[in-house]
Amino acid sequence: MADVAERAPAKASDSPPSGLLTGERRALTIGLVMLVTLVAFEGLAVATALPVVRRDLGGIGLYGLVFSGYMLTNLVGITFAGQQSDNGSPAGAFAAGLVLFGIGLTISGAAPSMEVVVAGRAVQGFGGGCISTVAYVTIARGYEEPIRPRMFAVMSSAWVVPGLIVPALAGAVAEHLSWRLVFLGLLPLLPLNMVMTLPAIRRLDALAEGAAEGQLRPALQLAAGAGLVVGGLAVRLLPAMALMVVAGAALAVPALRRLMPQGTLRAAPGLPAAIACMGLTCTAFFGAEAFLPLMLNEVRGQSPTLAGLALTAATLTWSAGSWINARRAHSWTNRFSTMTGLSLVAAGIAISGSTAYSGTPVVAAALGWGVGGLGMGIAWQSMTLAVLSEATPERAGASSAALNLANVLGIAVGTGVGGAVISAGDSAGWDTATSVATIFGLTLAVAALAVATASRLPGRLAAGG
Repeated sequence: MADVAERAPAKASDSPPSGLLTGERRALTIGLVMLVTLVAFEGLAVATALPVVRRDLGGIGLYGLVFSGYMLTNLVGITFAGQQSDNGSPAGAFAAGLVLFGIGLTISGAAPSMEVVVAGRAVQGFGGGCISTVAYVTIARGYEEPIRPRMFAVMSSAWVVPGLIVPALAGAVAEHLSWRLVFLGLLPLLPLNMVMTLPAIRRLDALAEGAAEGQLRPALQLAAGAGLVVGGLAVRLLPAMALMVVAGAALAVPALRRLMPQGTLRAAPGLPAAIACMGLTCTAFFGAEAFLPLMLNEVRGQSPTLAGLALTAATLTWSAGSWINARRAHSWTNRFSTMTGLSLVAAGIAISGSTAYSGTPVVAAALGWGVGGLGMGIAWQSMTLAVLSEATPERAGASSAALNLANVLGIAVGTGVGGAVISAGDSAGWDTATSVATIFGLTLAVAALAVATASRLPGRLAAGG
């Protein structure tokens, strides 16, 4: 996928790379930055406001499913958009995704129960999957390899303003006005992004050739299987739990083998290891992050507004990590930078998780999550660049879909298992502190496994050296 820019009329090897804001690329760059900003607003706002939603609507057993349900349908949207992009129509997939994203926001914002919130998030997830895959495809087709690290750094910077204002703002809105505004308030931004971005993406349609093989059936099979596993873990009857988990695994594993590059499940060196590492990283980081506001709100007694500030710390340091990696892309290998970043992620999870116990100062949550965010900024960009550099040009959509699939499947598993721990703990009479500490312990173990997997990444320089 790294060399897909060579399909453009002027090959990257034939002329020096142009800037991010030159010529027709200006609209594409601005549109993608707007898109990332919108996604940042939504992700940070929902995570911050969800404890208030839970208190209003009940359904603590569905807390994790608000995140994992989004991610399970997200992976279907990812596969759909990857197939459409390889068949020459990323613009159509993008438009469909943005519309469904808006419909999902509307359903969740008007929800009378937590079950309806989960349903709205599922619709929203399919749309979000389409949007994210098209974003990666357009970077591969519209930007030469030497300037891709800068583009990823710019996109990470688009999280800065939302990271500064959204957690506190969403917490205040949910606490003093209505949590429904957290969902519905984003709707006016969608048509603006459509007008800005769609024409620029449509110009790239002609750069794709060939017919991608159908992958929707295995994607649906994977979503169903993963859903059975995640749902089964929350079932209180042991025989029913075992049946659902085994049946889910039997559905998910063969589908995952079809959707991922060969060797991904065993983290074979190169492209498979990069994608496997992305999945493990997302399981660890986002599996912990989803329950950080809950811990601060219900265990340490912090307001939703203050609890959201811990997410701000990670947003800012994530952007800083991306820029550090972009500046070092010509001297750091993808393997070195990913292992360094993931070691910081593990340290951040350990520090933040320690605040589940009353003896640890609450400020450690923000400090630790800032460390974790710095690590994610370094590691995320390195893993993405490794996939871009290892993939073949004619499989741009499929490679982007595989990368995003690993991303969202990791988040679905991390948040789903965390939700199952919360549900099981509630059934067993645990206090919330014990449940959350268990979640952070599990995600720390996954982060350590991700560090080990990163040792199998390509040793080439991040900027294509």
